Amino acid sequence: MGVKIAIVNSSSFGKHFPEHIERLKALGEVERFELPHDMRGKALAEKLMGYSVIIASVKPYYDKEFFEHKDKTLLITRHGIGYDTIDIKSATEKGVIVTKVEGIVEREAVAENAIALLLDVMKKVRSASLKVKEGKWGERASFIGYEIKDKVAGIIGIGNIGSRVCEILRYGFGAKVVAYDPNLSAEEIEKRGAEPVTLEELLKRADIISLNASLNRDNYHILSHKEFAMMKKGTFIVNTARGELIDTEALIKALKEGIVLGAGLDVIEGEPIDENHPLLAFDNVIITPHTSAYTYECLKGMGDKVVSDVEKVLRGEIPEGVINPEVLEGRPWKKI
Repeated sequence: MGVKIAIVNSSSFGKHFPEHIERLKALGEVERFELPHDMRGKALAEKLMGYSVIIASVKPYYDKEFFEHKDKTLLITRHGIGYDTIDIKSATEKGVIVTKVEGIVEREAVAENAIALLLDVMKKVRSASLKVKEGKWGERASFIGYEIKDKVAGIIGIGNIGSRVCEILRYGFGAKVVAYDPNLSAEEIEKRGAEPVTLEELLKRADIISLNASLNRDNYHILSHKEFAMMKKGTFIVNTARGELIDTEALIKALKEGIVLGAGLDVIEGEPIDENHPLLAFDNVIITPHTSAYTYECLKGMGDKVVSDVEKVLRGEIPEGVINPEVLEGRPWKKI
C-alpha cells in the first residue's frame, strides 16, 4: 500500500508480541522513533513527515502547531487509554482519526498495580526486603505497617479502573470506600460500590486516596496545597493515573509535615524523571516508571487493538472507539 507507520516512544509495543509488528509490516513501512518527551509542534511534525499512521505513547505532544505543520495523517492511535497529549480539536480539523485502547483492556493490570503500590507503602515491603539484603534482619521491628481493613479509602475517579480498585478495596480488604467523580451521578457511584462524596469530604475523611482520573484542564493539580491541608495526618496516596494530577511541591511539603505518611506513584509530574528528583529522597515514597499496564495480558490486548485500528483504517473501515467521531462526518473512506 505504500503507507508509512511510525511507532513513537513506545518501549513495549511489538517487543513481547512480534506478531503485532509483522501485521503492520504487511501493510507498509514501519519505523520506530525515540524522541524527546517534551517535543511538540513543528519540530515533531518535521520528524514524522511522510508518516500517515502514528502509534503514539504517552508523550511527546501532538499539539495545534504539530497539526498545522504535519502533512497528511490518517490515524493517530494511542497505545494506551489516556490521550491528554493529543489536541483532539486540531486533529479533527485536519481530518485525523484518533483512537485509543479501550479502558477495559488496562482495567485489571492498572487496578492491581494500584493495590500493589498501596500495600508496599502501607506494609513497608520494599524497605524491609532491602534491609534483609543488607544483612540487617535484626532491624525488623522498625517495619511496622498498617492494615487496610476498616480504613476509609477515597477514590478520585471511579470509572473503568477506579471502580475495579473500589471492588478490591471494599470486597477484598474490607475498606469503607468513598468516591468523588464529577462525571458520574450519585446513583452510578453507589452502583459501583462506593459512597458518593464531594472532593472536600473525601479529602477530610480518607485514610487512603487513590487517583484514577483522566487528566483534563479541570483537574490539573487536583491535589495541591489547599487539598493536602484538608487531609488528616497519616494519609496514604496512590497515583496510577497521570502525574499532573498532583502538585509535586505540595506533595513534598505534605510528606515533610506528616500529612502524607506514604505515597505509591506509578506516574509523576514531568515524567520521565532522573535519579535526582526530590521525591526519591523520601523512604516512604515508591516511584515506578509508568508500568501499571505492563502485564503480558494487558500488552497483548493493547497491541491487538492498535493493530486492528490501523488495519481497519487502511481498509477504509471505521475502527472502534474513535475519540473524535465528528471527523468521520461526510468523509469517504478509501484505501490508499
